[in-house]
Amino acid sequence: MENRPLALVKYAQAAPKWIATLALTGLAVGSAWADSKGPMVPPLPQYQAECAACHIAYPAGMLPAASWKRVMGSLSKHYGTDASLDETSVRAISQWLQVNAGTYKRVREEPPQDRITTSAWFVRKHDELDPAIWKQAAVKSAANCMACHTRADKGSFSEREITFPKGLDARFRRNWSD
Repeated sequence: MENRPLALVKYAQAAPKWIATLALTGLAVGSAWADSKGPMVPPLPQYQAECAACHIAYPAGMLPAASWKRVMGSLSKHYGTDASLDETSVRAISQWLQVNAGTYKRVREEPPQDRITTSAWFVRKHDELDPAIWKQAAVKSAANCMACHTRADKGSFSEREITFPKGLDARFRRNWSD
Protein backbone atom coordinates (compact mmCIF):
# COMPACT_ATOMS: atom_id res chain seq x y z
CA MET A 1 0.00 0.00 0.00
CA GLU A 2 1.33 3.39 -1.00
CA ASN A 3 1.83 6.07 1.66
CA ARG A 4 -0.14 9.19 0.75
CA PRO A 5 0.34 12.47 2.62
CA LEU A 6 -2.59 13.70 4.61
CA ALA A 7 -4.47 16.65 3.16
CA LEU A 8 -3.25 18.80 6.05
CA VAL A 9 0.37 18.08 5.12
CA LYS A 10 -0.32 19.05 1.50
CA TYR A 11 -1.76 22.40 2.61
CA ALA A 12 1.17 23.00 4.95
CA GLN A 13 3.61 22.37 2.11
CA ALA A 14 1.81 24.87 -0.10
CA ALA A 15 1.57 27.52 2.66
CA PRO A 16 4.59 29.61 1.59
CA LYS A 17 3.04 30.04 -1.87
CA TRP A 18 -0.28 31.09 -0.36
CA ILE A 19 1.38 33.52 2.02
CA ALA A 20 3.34 35.10 -0.84
CA THR A 21 0.19 35.33 -2.98
CA LEU A 22 -1.77 36.96 -0.15
CA ALA A 23 1.06 39.41 0.54
CA LEU A 24 1.23 40.46 -3.11
CA THR A 25 -2.54 40.77 -3.27
CA GLY A 26 -2.44 42.97 -0.17
CA LEU A 27 0.15 45.25 -1.76
CA ALA A 28 -1.93 45.56 -4.91
CA VAL A 29 -5.07 46.35 -2.94
CA GLY A 30 -3.15 48.90 -0.87
CA SER A 31 -2.17 50.74 -4.03
CA ALA A 32 -5.69 50.64 -5.39
CA TRP A 33 -6.96 52.25 -2.21
CA ALA A 34 -4.99 55.39 -2.92
CA ASP A 35 -7.99 56.99 -4.56
CA SER A 36 -10.86 55.13 -2.93
CA LYS A 37 -12.12 54.99 0.63
CA GLY A 38 -9.26 52.81 1.87
CA PRO A 39 -5.99 53.90 3.45
CA MET A 40 -4.11 56.62 1.65
CA VAL A 41 -0.65 56.14 0.21
CA PRO A 42 1.87 57.85 2.51
CA PRO A 43 3.25 60.89 0.71
CA LEU A 44 6.76 60.91 -0.66
CA PRO A 45 8.79 62.95 1.88
CA GLN A 46 10.08 65.20 -0.92
CA TYR A 47 6.51 65.78 -2.15
CA GLN A 48 5.39 66.51 1.39
CA ALA A 49 8.22 68.99 1.97
CA GLU A 50 7.96 70.87 -1.32
CA CYS A 51 4.20 70.98 -1.86
CA ALA A 52 3.07 71.28 1.75
CA ALA A 53 5.25 74.36 2.11
CA CYS A 54 2.40 76.28 0.44
CA HIS A 55 -0.70 74.03 0.73
CA ILE A 56 -1.49 70.56 1.98
CA ALA A 57 0.16 67.81 0.01
CA TYR A 58 -3.00 66.68 -1.73
CA PRO A 59 -3.24 62.90 -1.94
CA ALA A 60 -1.91 61.72 -5.29
CA GLY A 61 -5.06 59.68 -5.82
CA MET A 62 -7.18 62.82 -6.11
CA LEU A 63 -6.09 63.49 -9.70
CA PRO A 64 -5.44 61.21 -12.67
CA ALA A 65 -1.89 60.75 -13.96
CA ALA A 66 -2.45 63.02 -16.98
CA SER A 67 -3.43 65.91 -14.70
CA TRP A 68 -0.40 65.40 -12.43
CA LYS A 69 1.83 65.34 -15.50
CA ARG A 70 0.54 68.75 -16.61
CA VAL A 71 0.74 70.14 -13.06
CA MET A 72 4.36 69.04 -12.68
CA GLY A 73 5.19 70.22 -16.20
CA SER A 74 4.01 73.77 -15.54
CA LEU A 75 5.34 74.57 -12.07
CA SER A 76 6.55 78.00 -13.21
CA LYS A 77 2.85 78.85 -13.68
CA HIS A 78 1.38 76.82 -10.81
CA TYR A 79 -2.12 78.26 -10.43
CA GLY A 80 -0.87 81.83 -10.55
CA THR A 81 2.42 81.41 -8.75
CA ASP A 82 5.93 80.23 -9.58
CA ALA A 83 6.47 76.89 -7.81
CA SER A 84 9.54 75.89 -9.80
CA LEU A 85 11.74 73.14 -8.35
CA ASP A 86 15.11 71.72 -9.30
CA GLU A 87 15.09 69.03 -11.98
CA THR A 88 15.88 66.20 -9.57
CA SER A 89 12.93 67.09 -7.33
CA VAL A 90 10.59 67.46 -10.29
CA ARG A 91 11.59 64.05 -11.60
CA ALA A 92 11.24 62.29 -8.22
CA ILE A 93 7.90 63.89 -7.36
CA SER A 94 6.55 63.38 -10.88
CA GLN A 95 7.41 59.69 -10.81
CA TRP A 96 5.78 59.24 -7.43
CA LEU A 97 2.63 61.10 -8.56
CA GLN A 98 2.39 59.01 -11.73
CA VAL A 99 2.64 55.75 -9.78
CA ASN A 100 0.10 56.85 -7.16
CA ALA A 101 -2.27 58.90 -9.32
CA GLY A 102 -5.97 58.21 -9.14
CA THR A 103 -7.27 55.38 -11.24
CA TYR A 104 -10.51 54.73 -9.42
CA LYS A 105 -13.63 55.61 -11.40
CA ARG A 106 -14.27 58.88 -9.59
CA VAL A 107 -10.93 60.38 -10.60
CA ARG A 108 -10.57 58.79 -14.00
CA GLU A 109 -11.65 61.98 -15.77
CA GLU A 110 -9.28 64.92 -16.02
CA PRO A 111 -10.89 67.91 -14.28
CA PRO A 112 -10.95 71.36 -15.91
CA GLN A 113 -7.64 73.16 -15.38
CA ASP A 114 -6.41 70.06 -13.52
CA ARG A 115 -7.94 71.41 -10.35
CA ILE A 116 -9.14 68.95 -7.73
CA THR A 117 -11.86 71.43 -6.80
CA THR A 118 -13.36 71.35 -10.30
CA SER A 119 -13.47 67.56 -10.56
CA ALA A 120 -16.92 66.02 -10.76
CA TRP A 121 -16.44 64.01 -7.56
CA PHE A 122 -15.33 67.10 -5.59
CA VAL A 123 -18.29 69.16 -6.83
CA ARG A 124 -20.68 66.29 -6.01
CA LYS A 125 -19.23 65.85 -2.51
CA HIS A 126 -19.59 69.56 -1.72
CA ASP A 127 -22.81 70.40 -3.57
CA GLU A 128 -24.79 70.89 -0.34
CA LEU A 129 -22.63 73.87 0.58
CA ASP A 130 -23.51 77.45 -0.22
CA PRO A 131 -20.96 78.55 -2.88
CA ALA A 132 -20.41 81.76 -0.89
CA ILE A 133 -18.68 79.69 1.80
CA TRP A 134 -15.53 79.38 -0.32
CA LYS A 135 -15.05 83.15 -0.20
CA GLN A 136 -15.40 83.51 3.56
CA ALA A 137 -12.25 84.51 5.48
CA ALA A 138 -12.48 81.36 7.64
CA VAL A 139 -12.36 79.12 4.54
CA LYS A 140 -10.59 81.25 1.89
CA SER A 141 -11.10 78.81 -1.02
CA ALA A 142 -12.34 75.36 -1.94
CA ALA A 143 -8.70 74.28 -2.11
CA ASN A 144 -8.26 74.95 1.62
CA CYS A 145 -9.29 71.47 2.75
CA MET A 146 -7.98 72.06 6.28
CA ALA A 147 -10.70 74.65 6.92
CA CYS A 148 -13.20 71.81 7.46
CA HIS A 149 -11.34 68.50 7.13
CA THR A 150 -9.30 68.43 10.33
CA ARG A 151 -7.00 65.63 9.17
CA ALA A 152 -6.68 66.56 5.50
CA ASP A 153 -2.96 67.13 6.00
CA LYS A 154 -2.75 63.45 6.97
CA GLY A 155 -4.66 62.41 3.85
CA SER A 156 -7.89 61.73 5.72
CA PHE A 157 -11.12 63.28 4.48
CA SER A 158 -13.56 61.26 6.55
CA GLU A 159 -16.91 62.95 7.09
CA ARG A 160 -16.58 62.10 10.81
CA GLU A 161 -13.61 64.46 11.01
CA ILE A 162 -15.30 67.47 9.45
CA THR A 163 -15.75 70.47 11.73
CA PHE A 164 -17.40 73.81 11.26
CA PRO A 165 -14.58 76.30 10.59
CA LYS A 166 -13.79 78.67 13.44
CA GLY A 167 -14.89 82.18 12.63
CA LEU A 168 -17.28 81.11 9.87
CA ASP A 169 -20.59 82.96 9.90
CA ALA A 170 -23.30 80.89 11.62
CA ARG A 171 -25.62 81.23 8.59
CA PHE A 172 -23.51 78.50 6.92
CA ARG A 173 -24.03 76.08 9.81
CA ARG A 174 -27.21 74.38 8.55
CA ASN A 175 -25.27 71.65 6.70
CA TRP A 176 -22.91 70.79 9.55
CA SER A 177 -23.54 68.05 12.06
CA ASP A 178 -20.59 68.62 14.45
